Amino acid sequence: MSENPLSIFAPFITEWFQSAHSKPTETQTRSWPVIANGDNILVTAPTGSGKTLTAFLWTINQLLTQKWPSRQLAAIYVSPLKALNNDIRENLLTPLAEIHELAASHGKILPSPRIAVRSGDSTAAERRSIWAN
Repeated sequence: MSENPLSIFAPFITEWFQSAHSKPTETQTRSWPVIANGDNILVTAPTGSGKTLTAFLWTINQLLTQKWPSRQLAAIYVSPLKALNNDIRENLLTPLAEIHELAASHGKILPSPRIAVRSGDSTAAERRSIWAN
């Protein structure tokens, strides 16, 4: 494992993380190398340990650096519905917006990944529209 767990991320992702969070949690330090290696991992840790951002940040990195093919399903995040909106806002939408802003301040234009939410209440039409664009 690298001494700096942030070394696996693109420089603009690392810069954003350090300005927003200072340093990785133990959960992040131990999980990111496994995730980056493409291995499956089940992360269990107390609330506030950075689990959700642990899951999202590698996905954000791969999408914004275009290491994953565009217009294909790249990641699925499963969360209890009660927490889903907060998880998405705090650990996906806010980081994406802040990373885009940071990159723009350096003259770099990043792609904008499409984000969709599907629940058991999603209608058939809503499920189809997720993939329509």
